[in-house]
Amino acid sequence: MRSSSLSLFNSAADNPRHGVSRLLPEVTERATASALPTRLRPADLLRLTDEAAEDVLTGRYDHVLPDSGLWPTENRWAARLLADDEVDLWLISWVADKSTELHDHAGSLGALTVLSGGLSELRWNGRELRRRTLTAGDQASFPLGWVHDVTRADDVEAGDLGPLNPTLSVHAYSPPLSAMSYYEVTGHGTLRRTRTVLTDQPEGELE
Repeated sequence: MRSSSLSLFNSAADNPRHGVSRLLPEVTERATASALPTRLRPADLLRLTDEAAEDVLTGRYDHVLPDSGLWPTENRWAARLLADDEVDLWLISWVADKSTELHDHAGSLGALTVLSGGLSELRWNGRELRRRTLTAGDQASFPLGWVHDVTRADDVEAGDLGPLNPTLSVHAYSPPLSAMSYYEVTGHGTLRRTRTVLTDQPEGELE
């Protein structure tokens, strides 16, 4: 059985060389969690997107897929899979040459799981934009302040992508997405916010 917080502090006081160093990560984790706008953590959102992705693949969400059975080829498409006071889950279909623009998710944490195809992400790391590619089965989480641009990736080996069409991913936001800010990189190598919009649509305007 796990010791109480009081007994842990007493133990640290009795043996300061060892007890405090063991206790600090736990105290820091609790303090960080209490400062977040949601009780859900990135690991929870990753699990939710993974489970929802599996449900999509097994047909549980066939009723929200395009009625015609044909996936849009001109614009991104999205359907909400789940929504409550804590989290919303979205299925997104991606098309070529459509950027989300550099954006954040305001006061929401985020996560995604790629079902098929691949996504290319440009992320601002505080100094510059860094690119990474996420292919079928990959996951990523987005803490507060994460600024990125996401597009469909068509420049990787087809064997790493799974089915190329459609390119699908499941996204989770907690609290549910309510606003997004957009940014540009200045000539001085800094990030400048260009606008903030109220929205509940995932990853920018669906166009």
